[in-house]
Amino acid sequence: MEFIADFHIHSKYSRATSRDMDVPHLAHWAKIKGITLMGTGDFTHHLWLEELKKNLQDTGNGLFKHKDVHFILTAEVSSIYSKNNRTYRIHNVLVAPSFKAVDAINDALGRRGNLASDGRPVLGLDASELARIVFDVDENCMLIPGHIWTPWFSLFGSMSGFDRIEDCFEKHTGKIFALETGLSSDPAMNWRLSALDRFTLISNSDSHSPAKIGREANVFDCELSYAAIRDVLKTRDTRRFLYTIEFFPEEGKYHYDGHRLCGVSLAPQETKKYNGICPQCKKPLTIGVMNRVEQLADRPEGFTPANAIPFKNLVPLPEIIAEAKGVKKDSVAVEKEYFSQVAKFGTEFDILIRASREELHKGLPAKIAEGVLRMREGKVTAKAGYDGEYGVISVFGKEEKDKAAEEQLSLF
Repeated sequence: MEFIADFHIHSKYSRATSRDMDVPHLAHWAKIKGITLMGTGDFTHHLWLEELKKNLQDTGNGLFKHKDVHFILTAEVSSIYSKNNRTYRIHNVLVAPSFKAVDAINDALGRRGNLASDGRPVLGLDASELARIVFDVDENCMLIPGHIWTPWFSLFGSMSGFDRIEDCFEKHTGKIFALETGLSSDPAMNWRLSALDRFTLISNSDSHSPAKIGREANVFDCELSYAAIRDVLKTRDTRRFLYTIEFFPEEGKYHYDGHRLCGVSLAPQETKKYNGICPQCKKPLTIGVMNRVEQLADRPEGFTPANAIPFKNLVPLPEIIAEAKGVKKDSVAVEKEYFSQVAKFGTEFDILIRASREELHKGLPAKIAEGVLRMREGKVTAKAGYDGEYGVISVFGKEEKDKAAEEQLSLF
């Protein structure tokens, strides 16, 4: 069966998350979005784990259910540690096939640090040691390096990571077969590194609020079971892993280099001109994902390896509606239009991905339909994110947006 999966999210017990990040709200929004399988996130937190055990029904195949939405047991661990006279900060997503495995992982990790401090615990634990612990508990567990290019907390992060995955996970590297690309990169950027060819690239929302789930996701056509999903990821099976759903990477918070406090955003070639120093405050710039990929790449832009999993760049529907109406994306007008159209089409992904051109023109206001079609064709303009600041993807030009804003004002 074909289904959409979002493995990496956070619960209400993680810092800076919505209080609505609980099982009922996640299941509710998964139905609105069109997501069949959700990661639980945060299984290392004792209070969240209690809620998961209370609210999820075991399906008997490594997955769990709440109403009609399936869940897979996941968590993210932040490792901050010193190695070879350097400090590393690595985020890894853990995936487990049972509560028994989760309990064993938590027991082992609980001896290394305080799991109750946050839904995403911070441990002074070498990433290779984390891998050993997880795979010793159950060889069917998965460890997936999270948002691998994020500057401050990731496998290849410019400020905190490694140049080679083998240097991070050492002898356990061979047991890792999937990597999460993160919001600021898409698969095409990752394809420039031949060292990543053996890994399956996945994409997830890393959401902190229910409405943001599925902003990046994975589309499978396989049995809905833990074993099948693990096998698809391990074998990089293009028949069963259809494509990933991606941000336009410029929308991510770390695509370009820069300094948020100085309002300085630079493409890699501009950073080189300034020798990595902010032209305003004269301090080192935060080196973003695009620059870091350039540093490690051994292939030109546009290279596509054999058996690569395809991908689709999408813009969330509320952003398209907001642009079409000339209002802010968190406005009441956008919310009203969003729920009206989702109710008509079925789910948000039905609108963004599945509906035909004719169905869009028939069912949506003309300008929103045009925005969805431009997005599908990649006809967008991008202002890249940098140093923690989200970028902006526009499907309409400035004149069109100004006109929409004027029309909106004329209604009052």
